[in-house]
Amino acid sequence: MNKLASRVEKIAPFQVMAVLERAKQLQATGLDVIHLEVGEPDFVAPQQINEAGQKAIADGNTGYTPANGLPELKTAISQHYRKQYEADVHPDRIIVTPGASGALLLMASLMVESGSNVLMPDPCYPCNRHFLIQCGAQAKLVETQASEGFSINLSNLDDWWDKHTSGMWLASPSNPTGAVLSKEYVTSAWREVSARGGHLLVDEIYQGLVYDGDDFTALSINSDIFVINSFSKYFAMTGWRLGWIVVPEWAVEGATKLAQNLFISAPSVSQYAAIQAFDTASLEQCEKRRQEFSERRNTLLKGLAEIGLPVVAPAQGAFYAFVDVSEITDDAMKWCLDLLEEEHVALTPGTDFGVKDSHKYVRFAYTCNQDRLREALSRIKRFINR
Repeated sequence: MNKLASRVEKIAPFQVMAVLERAKQLQATGLDVIHLEVGEPDFVAPQQINEAGQKAIADGNTGYTPANGLPELKTAISQHYRKQYEADVHPDRIIVTPGASGALLLMASLMVESGSNVLMPDPCYPCNRHFLIQCGAQAKLVETQASEGFSINLSNLDDWWDKHTSGMWLASPSNPTGAVLSKEYVTSAWREVSARGGHLLVDEIYQGLVYDGDDFTALSINSDIFVINSFSKYFAMTGWRLGWIVVPEWAVEGATKLAQNLFISAPSVSQYAAIQAFDTASLEQCEKRRQEFSERRNTLLKGLAEIGLPVVAPAQGAFYAFVDVSEITDDAMKWCLDLLEEEHVALTPGTDFGVKDSHKYVRFAYTCNQDRLREALSRIKRFINR
């Protein structure tokens, strides 16, 4: 009898997909649904990037590239690190991947043995856990506190670290909370993890989208820290499926070998297009969009405060706010579905991101304009008051 691999049963579906599916059904009937559930910018890539992609197709640059990425693109990324963040990252250490998801899969395959575990904060991005399952390993979710921005308390690390622990994966800015880790925190995390013989990964895919706090890279702390990034968020290239991982020099050969086998190469057209992401005009447009996100953030935070919904982590970056709804419901998933049915506002339930107290939280994504945000807040207020 045909049977799925047992690992498939260990991978939980996104709860938000139930929200999204119902939202699409309601839209299909002509109802006006406001989408605050999807973690995708409502912008498209800057025109220079689009034109470079079109030119790559016209010029026939559609074949395989080197497995670790186009040399020109790797050089452009390296120069961006030096200019923007004063971090010296040799192009050879940069592995271009099919999205940050490809980088996460490569990372799990590169550094995590079957039967081991990796520490992650609870809550965190759920796919990280699932990539480990694919490699026969598992995530160990570390309980965190809203009062500490849902970051792992490093002074209690021995309570979680065991002989099977391979390392620790962090994210800054965070999905789902929008919190930004300080440089001091990441420095301490590296010191604690390396002292235990483990590896440290910092997911920086929302880098550039910081409104309050220090926009830095962990690569400026130590060259043995692994860092993942993406063209999806700051550069609004979600469907182009392009990201990268920076690995220590000693891991380049292994990472390249895995890239060759896992995905041959990242999409060639996307790579040629992404070279233009670091053009002055593209960066200026991305910065204007960051300012727009910042204004949306202010509108959302002000509106949430006015209707009595507390934001429980410092929403310093990305485009998320993590909100406690426990005063009005003991089931965030049901609350999200009821809100969608009655007021046609779509949110993401906290159960997608963690275990501890996840039923208390919902994630707001401010990926629509301010008028739509205000309308969403008005509908939510009406829903609560009803």
